[in-house]
Formats: sequence, structure tokens, C-alpha cells
Amino acid sequence: MTSKPVPLKNSLVQPLVPDLKVRIAFLIVPDYTLLALTCAIEALRMANRSCGQTVYEWVVVSQNGEPVRASCGHYLEPVQRVSGMPKPDMLFVCGGINVSKQFNPELQTTLRHWAQRCSIVGSLCTGSYLLAKAGLLDGYRAVIHWENMASLKELFPNVKFLDQVYVLDRDRYTCAGGVAPLDMMSQIFRKHLRQNVCTVISEQFILDRVRNESDRQRVPLQARVGKYHENLIEAAAIMEANIEEPYSMDEISKFVGVSRRQLERLFQRYLGQVPTKYYLDLRLQRARELLNQTSLSITEIAVICGFQSPPHFSKCYRSTFGLSPSSDRRQNLSTSGAE
Repeated sequence: MTSKPVPLKNSLVQPLVPDLKVRIAFLIVPDYTLLALTCAIEALRMANRSCGQTVYEWVVVSQNGEPVRASCGHYLEPVQRVSGMPKPDMLFVCGGINVSKQFNPELQTTLRHWAQRCSIVGSLCTGSYLLAKAGLLDGYRAVIHWENMASLKELFPNVKFLDQVYVLDRDRYTCAGGVAPLDMMSQIFRKHLRQNVCTVISEQFILDRVRNESDRQRVPLQARVGKYHENLIEAAAIMEANIEEPYSMDEISKFVGVSRRQLERLFQRYLGQVPTKYYLDLRLQRARELLNQTSLSITEIAVICGFQSPPHFSKCYRSTFGLSPSSDRRQNLSTSGAE
């Protein structure tokens, strides 16, 4: 149950609506990931502390009301029965390992029941599988941990799975595992609170920054294409190791030992893009990390990431991310609450 928050000194965060209360339930299934759940709950606790009042209330529930074993072997208490809990504003399904074994007709009925009654239904880690299996993600954008992404794209073609850290799509909020729930909760706070608590959270939890919805999971290429495509994996590794001084496609083809045409066919077939575009995206993603995590100038970042000139860099950056490097840096500083 939610405890009374101890306010932070000089806290300025206020809810958009006086006496706002947002009730959140976390439905845990066997072998759920404890880290993902605690990241979400700790973010809620820190938001309450930033406000100096209880804006967010939460409860952990299970199918039978009994504690459920997490993937690390621990049990969390107290746990309420999902059928007997008061109606929450949001319900998040917490998955983990062996998630396909946790789906059953009773769970499907439970998820569909609460999907009709809650304003928001979402998931942490592999909970997205359970929502998709229950038919609750059809027509939605969603995310799941990268280890499960390839298989779910095949199993659920009506769901658009993305490689982002989290996605808030209408009344479905999904996030990857690990610490991604903390990032997602921080985005949710922006809908309820006047001031941005991302700075408070990143400072209190010793984070470089809280990630936004455009940040992507770091998906190993082998997990995306399979371990048998050695030429493709080797070519991508060469690209990633040579960002500042990019190789030409002819040079990479020679290193790998295939023709340029064959390399292009591999990239197009398994990654859906030509190798030059894949290489450009790698360099731009590295540039974005430097832009948002360092104080390097845009000119310096352009050189480090292998662009011939700042104007060329800005043009490519805007084409990919929809805004200029300087605008992206300002926006990130704004959402992080930096001066």
C-alpha cells in the first residue's frame, strides 16, 4: 500500500488538478521481473515525494491474492486479489521469463474485464505478450523486451511492435524490461503534474537522464536477424566500429568477402533497408547520444560522427528525427528540467 510521502526540500512540483489521485494496480504473474516492477513503484514514490503529497496510489495484485514468485526467486507482499480490488485508473501487467506459460483463459478474462473498466491498460517487460495474446493490443503500437520482439512480430501481426524503450499509444502504455518502467512513469507524470519531475527523479536515482519515447532499445543485431547471417553481422560490426571515418560500401564488401550487390540484398532482406541507410542511422543515433549526453558542440559532434559539414549533418538529422540537432538538444534539456 502507498505510504505517506516525505517531501523533498524546496519541492515545487504541483498536480494540474488540486487533490488529484491516480490509482494504479500492478498485476504480477509467476516469474515476473522484480526490477521492472520496483522501478515503476519507485518512480511513483519519488513523484509523490516531489509533490509533498500522495498523488499516486498503487497496489500489487495477483490472480488469487497470494504472493507470486518473481524470476529472481523472491516474493513480494502484500498482494491483493485482482477480482476484489477497487477500480484503478491504470492497470499494468508485469511479465518476465517464461511468459507464454503464464497465459490461461482465466487471465484472459481478467485482462479483458479490466480493459473495459480502466482508463489505461499497459504492461511492464514481457507483459505485452499477455496483452497481445488477450487481443488487447490489436491496432496499437507497442514494445516488449528485445529478446521477445522477433517472435512476437510473427505471432501478432496486428500489433506494431517497435524497438523503443516505451510507447504510450492512446489507452495502451507498454514498456520494455529493465529500468524502462522508470522512464515510462516519468512520461506519465507529465500528464498530471505542472512541473516536470524528470530532473528530480534523475538526480535522486543518479541517472544521466530520463529517456523519452523516441529513445530506442539497444537491440543486438544477431537477435534481429539470427546468428546464421555472419556476413550481415560482420558488415554491421565494421560500420559500428568506424563511425568517425566511415568506410565505403565497396570497402566493407571487400572486408566481408561478398559483392556489394550481395551485401545490399542481405541488408534489404533482413533489415528492410539498404546498407548506406543503416550506416547513416548508426551515425545519427550516435550523434543523438552525444548531443543529449554531452556538452560537445554540434560541429564537434558532426565531425565525430563522420559528417562532412554541420549543414549536411543537420539536414540528415532533421530528415531522420524530425527536428534539427539544436532543437533536439533544447527539447531534451527542457524535458530534463535543466537550466
